[in-house]
Amino acid sequence: MYKKILVALENGHADKALLPHISQLARQLGSELLLVHVADGWGARYYDRLNLAESTEMKGDRIYLEETAAQLRQSGLRVTAHLALGDPAPEILKAAAQEHCDLIAMTSHGHRFLGDLVFGSTIHEVRHSSTIPVLLVRASPKS
Repeated sequence: MYKKILVALENGHADKALLPHISQLARQLGSELLLVHVADGWGARYYDRLNLAESTEMKGDRIYLEETAAQLRQSGLRVTAHLALGDPAPEILKAAAQEHCDLIAMTSHGHRFLGDLVFGSTIHEVRHSSTIPVLLVRASPKS
């Protein structure tokens, strides 16, 4: 059913809620995972346009993606990783289309209207613009 699942990672606590669900789903279905993190700091957003050097944020995100992918591979899953740069929602949608994914998996923080206005809502844009199913897993509160 789902041959390739895009897993949108935040490089934060929310990933701990998402990865076990997606790992189990991938094992049951024999799916390949595409881990995607979108670096969205100033350096990442203007990296190509201004021909900038890779920022500390981008280097850290790349290391996180590779370490996470390696852990999942050790558990027997087929995994690739992609660090995107810029605005998260469009970059997630672009990666899903380019890589022919059949499912996008993300975490939800449970913001309400005011929280979405303050923090923005990548989920809102992805779920309204995606042509493939979107699986949302509720992130655990920070401990």
